[in-house]
Amino acid sequence: MAYRADLAVQVDEALMGLSDDDRQEVMELIAEALVDPNSWPAPDGWTWALRAGPRMWMVFTADLDGIDVLAIGEIDVALHAA
Repeated sequence: MAYRADLAVQVDEALMGLSDDDRQEVMELIAEALVDPNSWPAPDGWTWALRAGPRMWMVFTADLDGIDVLAIGEIDVALHAA
């Protein structure tokens, strides 16, 4: 079964402002979420899920046929330095 990923307008715009490496990491997070439907929140609800990589994170919600990426961001490296 094929799944889809929709990007919110803000996410689509944010992706354009990322470096190639950060954009690649976000796309990998999206792909990881799509192939793991067991990690999706309940479809068509107001719940969301968070996936994080080494530098980037994304928040998404689910529909029956895929995910909607609501937000992406950069992990603050200073928080992990302690």
